[in-house]
Amino acid sequence: MQVLDSFADAVGNTPLIRLNRLSEETGCEILGKAEFLNPGGSVKDRAALWMVQGHERSGALQPGGIVVEGTAGNTGIGLAHVCNARGYSTVIYMPDNQSPAKVEILQALGADVRVVPTVPYANPDNYQKQAGRYADSLPNAVWANQFDNLANRLAHYESTGPEIWQQTNGKIDAFTCATGTGGTLAGVSRYLKEQKAEVEIILADPMGSALYNWVTTGDATMTPGPSMTEGIGNSRVTDNLDGTPIDGAVQIADQAMVTQVHRLLKEEGWFFGSSTGINVCAAVEVAQRLGPGHVVATILCDGGSKYQSQLFNKDYLKERNLVTP
Repeated sequence: MQVLDSFADAVGNTPLIRLNRLSEETGCEILGKAEFLNPGGSVKDRAALWMVQGHERSGALQPGGIVVEGTAGNTGIGLAHVCNARGYSTVIYMPDNQSPAKVEILQALGADVRVVPTVPYANPDNYQKQAGRYADSLPNAVWANQFDNLANRLAHYESTGPEIWQQTNGKIDAFTCATGTGGTLAGVSRYLKEQKAEVEIILADPMGSALYNWVTTGDATMTPGPSMTEGIGNSRVTDNLDGTPIDGAVQIADQAMVTQVHRLLKEEGWFFGSSTGINVCAAVEVAQRLGPGHVVATILCDGGSKYQSQLFNKDYLKERNLVTP
């Protein structure tokens, strides 16, 4: 009998899915790592598990402890699941520009959710910094610190990267991924480059982020925005992302993302969120540049249900001069 014993055992080993229409149009194999099939519903389950386990191994997190984090949503959801399964409490600081559905999910999971005003990272009241200070004020509490905790990157080096390599039988030419914390791109990049140095690693970035400029010019200066995407893009280079081998970057506008997400739903039945839309757009752009016969992989971060009030709301989109296909 093949039976999993716990939530932790169910994290990872997600399938690699061929996106048929896009593969046919480009002549490439465009493959998506189905991270929405993790038990907490997103790619962030991996980082959440590795960070909690890291704090356990260090002795910083003891039985009955508290995990505090600043998150746009999915990492918090992953942490709440992992902590519930391991007997910890969860306190989540979240900026007020995220979808209400994420707050509702976190509250349903039993997390103490604290929605705070959205301010730049340099501001001491940034949601991440508030989370760090609050964790420091409590006994038997840890700050997950997903942006600069290298356990995040390690999760993808030890699991996501090897899975993609095995699932493609090593026949992968490019990997593209958006980044907020940098963990997924950094971990996968490091593993794939060790196996095959010529694999292209391409950072996908929304508008209103500094990472496209950082990769292409060396200066982390912000591009015009904002973007309606959630949890990706950044104004700084995190510890997880720093030093990552990256071969290039593409920048995806919100309209292209919206069109792609709605097209995937109507043509292939896939119900995805905005980060996945950015990733898939980038994979198509890379495939078109490489030409037919190549294999391009990306991350299908999470499902679309958390984004219904925005990404799938025609009135919301119209207010932002965005249209559905």
